[in-house]
Amino acid sequence: MPSFERHGLDPSILNEAADWLMRLSEGSVNDAERQEWERWRTSSPAHRQAWARAELLLSKLQGLPPALAMPSLDRPSNPARRAAMGKLTALLALAPLAWGSWKLNDWQQWTADYRAPVGERRELTLADGTGVTLNTDTAIDVYFDERQRLLLLRRGEILVRTATDPSPAARPFLVQTHEGRIQALGTRFSVREEPGHTRVAVLEGAVRIQIKGIGEQVVQAGQRSGFTAVGFDALKPVDRSMMAWTQGMLMADNMRLVDFVNELSRYRNGVLRCDPAIAELRISGAFPINDTRRTLNMLAQTYPVSVISRLGDYWVMLAPA
Repeated sequence: MPSFERHGLDPSILNEAADWLMRLSEGSVNDAERQEWERWRTSSPAHRQAWARAELLLSKLQGLPPALAMPSLDRPSNPARRAAMGKLTALLALAPLAWGSWKLNDWQQWTADYRAPVGERRELTLADGTGVTLNTDTAIDVYFDERQRLLLLRRGEILVRTATDPSPAARPFLVQTHEGRIQALGTRFSVREEPGHTRVAVLEGAVRIQIKGIGEQVVQAGQRSGFTAVGFDALKPVDRSMMAWTQGMLMADNMRLVDFVNELSRYRNGVLRCDPAIAELRISGAFPINDTRRTLNMLAQTYPVSVISRLGDYWVMLAPA
């Protein structure tokens, strides 16, 4: 495990994260400054981790710390600004003690063989000809040897189109998640890893789900299921809207707004919240996941919803119009 994760991030990096947090909150950054911030954020795992803490801090506070809203903070030399930034840096330094499980703090994501960042998709062709599409915020490892072809799904969601094994050994194609193992039986299928639960949908062929010490379940084309470490879900028909992400869309059919927000949040960096007053609002339609700002605008134009954003769209709340 990296030393900065064991002993804490460099205070200078946390201070830089706090400074960027405040600069973005002032609302006056130009495109060049925003690009500078993006370069800083993605320049190293330590910078990513520091900014992940900044994002989580906002979500825990459900908004900005009061000091950040002070107009006088737009002057870098202002003592109040320096004091507020010092407090932010201290809060970010404490983050690992309480927030270490937050998904963007996961070091494993950055050491995976292949990954797709938040809001992006990636197409892969493996050595045996198998095609794999990685959805947003997904990380996998690939282990091919003389006995098997194995994908380890560390996080996220994949669509697999298996190819016939060119090896004379006819090695099985397997996908391993935290909860169990899926064996492809000549097929096209998706696997989504969630906390404590894996979802599987079979579009062609079939798969065999195996849970160690529990048993197995076969899922045929047109069926979906799920499983935990201790059991299987009931078989259900595949909902084709589940695969809309492969076309860059999010489909909603009488979906609760709070569920829609939770799904959309997978495709954007930052914090996206829904006011409880409109959480049960039902929505339908096809929405682009490649442009979440456009999707939010579509919601505001179609439903009694207002979009409140801060930190250059990093913190967004959907509230009653």
